[in-house]
Amino acid sequence: MTQTEQTSRRDQILATAAELFAARGFHGVSVVDIGAACGISGPALYKHFASKQAVLAEMLVSISEELLRVGTERAQQADPLAALVEWHVDFALRHRPLIVVQDRDWESLPAEARERVRTLQREYVDLWATQLRAADPRLDLPTARAMAHAAFGLINSTPHSALLPDAEMREVLTSMALGALGALRPRRR
Repeated sequence: MTQTEQTSRRDQILATAAELFAARGFHGVSVVDIGAACGISGPALYKHFASKQAVLAEMLVSISEELLRVGTERAQQADPLAALVEWHVDFALRHRPLIVVQDRDWESLPAEARERVRTLQREYVDLWATQLRAADPRLDLPTARAMAHAAFGLINSTPHSALLPDAEMREVLTSMALGALGALRPRRR
């Protein structure tokens, strides 16, 4: 198997596991289930991942890395807040199962991976907070972080609220997030 085929198989396993974990929960899915859904035997999965926990760890660490990497690129654009919202909405619509897995199966994540995800997510929140404070210098850091988290909550509701076709849902989420971030300012203490 070539390196590209190996990477492709790993990606397939991660995507399939995300769907299964989202549907049945981490503990409701076995290595055999993941393998069967990928067209391989359960033991063949161990050629790609050391364990089911390793699948979950790579899944959640890699999405956190992607969010931060692309978010950092988007923050360099002319309208960074709009670019960040657009990116996060796109991500949420494309990766609904990962949002469910992150929310529901967090405790099943190995401790080292959990700390890595937390670190990446803090950096992602701070990236947004920096842009919010650039747009409104009156915001203090805790408020800007809270606003970023609130925007993520709205956007990450897609697994449960996306009752419209994706194109329409994209418009709804984008306008709501931009409106909340740009038009609604919390009261000062």
